[in-house]
Amino acid sequence: MTFTATNNPIKAEHVILLHGIGCTALFLRKMEKSLSKQGFFTHNIHYPSLTAPIAQLADNAIGPAISHCQQAGAAAIHFVTHSMGGILVRSYLRHHPHPLTLGRTVMIAPPNNGSEVADALKNLWIYRRFFGPAGQELCTDANCTPKQLGPVNFELGVIAGNRSYDFICSRFFLRIPNDGKVTVESTRVEGMRDHLILSAAHTFIAHSPEVLRQTAHFLRHGTFSR
Repeated sequence: MTFTATNNPIKAEHVILLHGIGCTALFLRKMEKSLSKQGFFTHNIHYPSLTAPIAQLADNAIGPAISHCQQAGAAAIHFVTHSMGGILVRSYLRHHPHPLTLGRTVMIAPPNNGSEVADALKNLWIYRRFFGPAGQELCTDANCTPKQLGPVNFELGVIAGNRSYDFICSRFFLRIPNDGKVTVESTRVEGMRDHLILSAAHTFIAHSPEVLRQTAHFLRHGTFSR
């Protein structure tokens, strides 16, 4: 696990950023820069998303990041995630005591109830090879990890996309509306504080100027801006 961090320790509100499956920290670099400019001390983590089950990925990535924030004197520790990164946060906070300085979390396009794409492809050799153990956990049935984690008990705002450029997944696997990988309905989770639907597709939704703006607003105020 590696991460990059902005270099300004006087910023008391820290944000841990977690990318999705098959991605790297570069996918959240724009978000990292945006939050840093707005006064947050950011930790953009890269973790090996294809190598281990979700719980192990969460423990290995989030535990050290929280410790790093605490050692730096963080007054609040927030999370911003894309896709499966949100499931890592749910897993970690379900199985570990919450940090005393836990702040707010924004999940962008999270498969909080799994993805029908995983349902359709999980038994294919190429899917198992590319997406690894974590990819097998992202299906929608009751025994899969997203459903097993239960309601959230922390301040959570969810941003969902309703635009898709993936014709095959949207046409054959997903209910409408969806972002090409996850349905809008699947992004919801019991206990969340706010939910926002924007016109964006899954892969690059975190690059959207409106998503950047709304993420910072939720971290500051606990609601999205309407």
